[in-house]
Amino acid sequence: MSMLTCTEVIENTMGTANDTITLDETDRHRRRITLDSDGGIRFLLDLPQARLLADGDLLVLSDGRRIAVRSQEEALYEVRANDTHELLRLAWHIGNRHLPTEIQDGCLRIRADTVIKSMLEGLGADVRKISAGFHPESGAYGDAKGHHHG
Repeated sequence: MSMLTCTEVIENTMGTANDTITLDETDRHRRRITLDSDGGIRFLLDLPQARLLADGDLLVLSDGRRIAVRSQEEALYEVRANDTHELLRLAWHIGNRHLPTEIQDGCLRIRADTVIKSMLEGLGADVRKISAGFHPESGAYGDAKGHHHG
């Protein structure tokens, strides 16, 4: 018997699923890998190109079953500032270090990193540790993993 495969992703539907798979942000950025669903269904994710699977995406298996993607909680920092100008300045410093960043209303979220926390606090940021699913912005060229200067 051959392994089940997934070559189709239905984006962010939160539709009916037969099972779930809970992955952190790094593990949700894939093209081809063998995965096990939360309920133990083993399958090969085999997509034409790497992509960031989002919370709520449905992975359609070769036998018709659907696996819902769930974001695993991660150790993050929520970064806040006194005003919009200061938050934009903090965003510039984070971006200058090419850190994956989630933009929320009034704050930024980044992976917990004590060195970055100290830098941001030195710039006047209010940095709080939280645990949540991480959904960083994709890059300007569609690459959530970074870019190259050319």
